[in-house]
Parts: sequence; C-alpha cells; structure tokens
Amino acid sequence: TTDEIDRVVHEACIERSCYPSPLNYYQFPKSVCTSVNEVICHGIPDYREIKNGDIVNVDVTTFTRGYHGDLNETFLVGNVDDDGVKLVNTAYECLRKASNMIKPGTLYRDLGTVIHKTAAAQKCSVVRTYCGHGIGSLFHTAPNVPHYHKNKAKGIMKPGHVFTIEPMINLGGPGDVTWGDHWTAVTTDGKRSAQFEHTFLVTK
Repeated sequence: TTDEIDRVVHEACIERSCYPSPLNYYQFPKSVCTSVNEVICHGIPDYREIKNGDIVNVDVTTFTRGYHGDLNETFLVGNVDDDGVKLVNTAYECLRKASNMIKPGTLYRDLGTVIHKTAAAQKCSVVRTYCGHGIGSLFHTAPNVPHYHKNKAKGIMKPGHVFTIEPMINLGGPGDVTWGDHWTAVTTDGKRSAQFEHTFLVTK
C-alpha cells in the first residue's frame, strides 16, 4: 500500500536524523507524497494497494542541518502499457533536458520552453498549476520555476541559487482539479500523469 511506502520513508528519515518535511506542512498528514496514475501530485498515502500496471510517483523531502532537500521519481509497477511507459520516459526527458540548461545567466522562464517542446513532441501536455521553486531553509521560496512555455517567470540563474525543477506531464490535457482533502491534485480527464524532480545548485 502507499501507507507502507509512507512508513518506510518516515522510518528512513528518523534513522538518518532527518525530519520528513511534508509531515504537518499546512496540515499534510503524512511523511511522503504518493501519486498513483491520474494523480498529478500531493497524493496522500492510504490503504490503496499498488497494482500491476500502475505508475507511482514517490515525492520525498527531508529537513536536516537547517535545510530542505526535495526530489521525486515515477516508478513503473510490473507490466505497464506502452502509453504509460512513454509518459514516464517523457517526464524524465523533460527534467533531463531542463537540467542541462542550468548555468549562470540562464533565464528561469526559458526552462518552460524546452519542457513544453519535449512533452509536445510525444503528444503530452504540461501541468501549469504547479511549478518548481526555490528551496533551502524554507521548503518553498523564490524563485518560481514554471514548466510551461511563454511563462513570465522573473529571474536569472546565479551561482548559489538552489531550486527544484519538477515538470508534471500528462497523457491527456493539462487540466487539474483538487480533491476535497485540499491536497490531492488529479487530471480533469482521468488520464495518467508522471513527474520527476530534483533539487539543483547553480555553480560557476
């Protein structure tokens, strides 16, 4: 179950003297986000059993020595169909190509263009509601890092900047809706979504 994933992550954090950043963050009740199939992000672990053919995103953030670190990956469970495999590979490529642009002088808004082109080439769409973010002593801070093209993000990368890139890529349209738990974001058309995230430090 996704609850079991939460237990493993929580215990691993405590064993390493880290605090699981999601726990009690604006009343989020668990230590990790688990987003399955049509869940875009912020899925709350529960008693749902993971099944053959699922795609499962596990989003881990820890706080240690005064700083947060945030990352996630989407995993293929058993025999995933061709569309699911394509989606997960596309999400990974979106992150990889965007990360190759990280260097002093890059405009934050330009990351969205390469992510959009990579997704569109595979007939996938990019979620616009959620974005990457600055991170450090605060879990979420400036800059905002949108993943879609023609965004108006401000800022230029400089040495010492620390931020996440975390494109959420959908098989269908880019629309999302949030459940009544005020956290779980799902695709409006019920089609699957995949995501990869990493925390980056700009160096000279």
